[in-house]
Amino acid sequence: MQAAEKDEDILSLYQKIILDHGKSPRNAGVVEQHDCRSEGKNPLCGDRVTVTVAIDDEGQVLDLKFDGKGCAISIASASMMTEAVRGLRTDDVRKLIQAVAKLCKEELSPDQFIAEYGDGLGARLEPLTALSGVRQFPARFKCANLPWHTLLSCLDGSDSATTEG
Repeated sequence: MQAAEKDEDILSLYQKIILDHGKSPRNAGVVEQHDCRSEGKNPLCGDRVTVTVAIDDEGQVLDLKFDGKGCAISIASASMMTEAVRGLRTDDVRKLIQAVAKLCKEELSPDQFIAEYGDGLGARLEPLTALSGVRQFPARFKCANLPWHTLLSCLDGSDSATTEG
């Protein structure tokens, strides 16, 4: 198999993952007994997402859900985020948020992503590599990053986040 064919196969797989999460988002809704809540908006395209999180006394994410309206990338990213973050301690969540932003923006291969951020996060990272396809469409970075940015705002005690500013 040629390198170009392999790249196309990987992109096709990533697109399938994004479409699956976009059409059938996981963990949509609201955590009723949440410890933090934040609403994120992308004023340029109209994407919006609200994140609610329940955290125990040890700093572990017990439950995480999102509610929102937006493009397939935004919804898929939020869905993937909820699966990746549940059960992590908040310090690892912060590392993961930084890692995803880097994956979506920089020339970081999925293998490099896992090697660089895999300590302690392991298998949670692999599905997130699908978000690397956003690099081909820089205008979509904010769509993919909005849920993660909103989660960070929630953990920081802010009730709102925006992709601007």
